[in-house]
Amino acid sequence: PDPAARDRALFVASLADDAKWVVTGQYSWSRTFTGKQSILNDLHGHVRSRLAERTRTIAHRFIADGDCVAVEAKGDNVTREGVRYDNDYCLVFRLEGGMIKEIREYCDSVLTEKALGKFPEEVRAAD
Repeated sequence: PDPAARDRALFVASLADDAKWVVTGQYSWSRTFTGKQSILNDLHGHVRSRLAERTRTIAHRFIADGDCVAVEAKGDNVTREGVRYDNDYCLVFRLEGGMIKEIREYCDSVLTEKALGKFPEEVRAAD
């Protein structure tokens, strides 16, 4: 099987039903996605709708302390319009009982809005 599909399946299986994904900062994407379905549908669903077929973020450094793991990662993506979207991320995962309970995302917000556009108000209103 495709390694990316396998990694995605492991991520989805490890995400607690009541997990939170916090997009930090002061821009249109900044908000807390609460619950596994909101993370997968509202956040990841919108990102996938903006990117060409394959979406990929590659982790290259992990720092663990207690129930938290900080992950440095680099995007390797192209928008549907052909614009490169290779953001740099720092994702801080908080684990509880072997499940992901919270993710805090830090990235280049200017690049996000430049390549992917502002986060849609209709999805933001659901928060």
